[in-house]
Amino acid sequence: MMIQCTFYLTPDGKLLDQLSIEQIKSFLATGEGLLWVDIEDMENVDADLLSNVFCFHPLAVADCISKNIHPPKIDDFGDYLFIIVHGINYHIESEVVETTELAFFLGKNYIVTTHDVPMKSVSSMLDKVRKDGRFMRRGADFLAHDIVDAMVDNFMPTIDEMDERSVTVEAEALHEPKRQTLASIMQLKRSILALTRVILPQREIVNGLSRGEYALISERAQIYYRNIYDHLVRIEMLTRGLRDMTESALSTYLSSVSNRMNEVMKMLTLIATIFIPLTFIAGIYGMNFANMPELEWRYGYFGILIIMAVIGISLVFYFRKKKWV
Repeated sequence: MMIQCTFYLTPDGKLLDQLSIEQIKSFLATGEGLLWVDIEDMENVDADLLSNVFCFHPLAVADCISKNIHPPKIDDFGDYLFIIVHGINYHIESEVVETTELAFFLGKNYIVTTHDVPMKSVSSMLDKVRKDGRFMRRGADFLAHDIVDAMVDNFMPTIDEMDERSVTVEAEALHEPKRQTLASIMQLKRSILALTRVILPQREIVNGLSRGEYALISERAQIYYRNIYDHLVRIEMLTRGLRDMTESALSTYLSSVSNRMNEVMKMLTLIATIFIPLTFIAGIYGMNFANMPELEWRYGYFGILIIMAVIGISLVFYFRKKKWV
């Protein structure tokens, strides 16, 4: 897929869309207005646009083309910022949460976003801009804020769902542990790890944007980035709580399985204990000595059975008295 969408807000407030390459070059040359180019699943043609039209650094362009996973980061190239952040990937059929990259170039009067799969945060902003161009009137730094803010907000439904799953799994681990319970716990642990890997560095990126470390972020926009930072801190705390709950669920599961195994071993031991004296008696009368008077007794067989039954029942009552069964 090539360029998915382009918008240009002219200096007089008119919104243009579906721009040609020549129009993009022309608008960039003026240095006025605000241009937004969104690219999904980059191809070589798009790479040429980034390299030859926008003149972005080859390393940054290579990061956009590469299918490898890049950690969240921010690079300051003077005239523009290159930022990689991660959002929830809703396009996978898996119980494990995964993230996908959103890379964008933020300049004074333009923003270029690139991503491999459709992203809710980008799609929602594209729809908003398409309906009302006022979202581009505050400048590129505010538009970048709106995109990142929407992406961070999309973490919350996933975390809420994970929280519900962790409560359910912990209850299963305590009352009815199964193999699927352990699988669910491990899926939660992997999901939490995936979120932790991106939330912490993204928090530091947004913190830098909110503290005036980059000239392209206006002082007026910094307070809004501070709000995103606060959201990420809260998400980090929730994720840490989920991690603790998952560890607790795993410990509960292992304890429950161990207790169940102990109960089984206890029952088997008690059964074996009952049969020890019975086996001893049967062993005596199973010997092949020539002179065993009891063998000639008419009621010997039934007598031995009665003795065995009395011993077995007596042991059962003894175990119950000791509350072993």
